[in-house]
Amino acid sequence: MLVWKDQYEALDRSQQEEAKLKEQYATKKAKAINYDIYVQQLKEIEQSFGALLKQLPNKAEMDALLTDINQAGLGRGLQFELFKPAAQERMADFYAELPIAVRITGNYHDMGAFASDVAQLPRIVHAQRRRDHERQGSADARCRRQDVPVSRRGRAREAAEGAKDAKEKAKK
Repeated sequence: MLVWKDQYEALDRSQQEEAKLKEQYATKKAKAINYDIYVQQLKEIEQSFGALLKQLPNKAEMDALLTDINQAGLGRGLQFELFKPAAQERMADFYAELPIAVRITGNYHDMGAFASDVAQLPRIVHAQRRRDHERQGSADARCRRQDVPVSRRGRAREAAEGAKDAKEKAKK
């Protein structure tokens, strides 16, 4: 009886392992069947990511972006009381953030149009920490808005452009 007990335990372990292996096989088979679909989805994601990454300005385009934001406000008749980009960028995984302290005065509709204009810029600008103040009793209902728009620039894009430039210089 003791001889069989060891064999029964070995049989139980083998049956449990068999069940695990069958489950792994079924999972891997399902992945293999859908492999072409996964590859296609990955290509689509990479294309979308690449398109979004191109919308992030590189370091050289940051000055032009800041000018575009300022011109969007001035074009709407807003008065800038403060427009101050931060001295240091905040680094993230594949992009760098440049916070910009902005305080503007103008009427409510012009501020909304300004926000729309900034959203229509070809580069990504993220507005956060918005505070609106309205002057009470004013005939023209002027508003004051304080924002911290954050401009993000693509670090990966700059690295790729730098590598491309280095290759071109090496060929010469």
